[in-house]
Amino acid sequence: MIRYHDQEWGVPVHDDRALFEFLILEGAQAGLSWSTILNKRDNYRHAFDQFDAQRIATYDKRKVKQLLANPGIVRNKLKVAAAVENAKSFLNVQEEFGSFDRYIWQFVGGKPRVNRWRLPREIPARTPESDAMSKDLKKRGFKFVGSTICYAFMQAVGMVDDHIVNCFRHRELN
Repeated sequence: MIRYHDQEWGVPVHDDRALFEFLILEGAQAGLSWSTILNKRDNYRHAFDQFDAQRIATYDKRKVKQLLANPGIVRNKLKVAAAVENAKSFLNVQEEFGSFDRYIWQFVGGKPRVNRWRLPREIPARTPESDAMSKDLKKRGFKFVGSTICYAFMQAVGMVDDHIVNCFRHRELN
């Protein structure tokens, strides 16, 4: 968790594959701790073909059954099925907008929102931007993209910087 915080969390991501990875991992995290998912991240990368959306969109029942038997990932039928459906929706967004990056960053006007929280308890679980993102993703067929999941995604990929002001990462990133 420390390495993830110190090197990744809150750093702006503009690579479609990496954005897709975080979207799938945040959905998998629903109801679990982020540390559980981070500990399984390499397993997810292997099981889900390095988060290649083109390949995941073609997964059939046999592949889903194989994933559900994999102890290295969260073996939840709905979450695995969502990953496959999200890959299809992701590809549709890429087709429509030219990239998922162009689409997803519009929810913050194309640049990170830098917050100035003094205490961790000030950090919200959702915002109007994450509400809008969630609503639009759902409209496009994405699953496991509630507003709280979207806000965690926004934090992870640097769309919002929620490092508290006395954190060294707040100064480094801004």
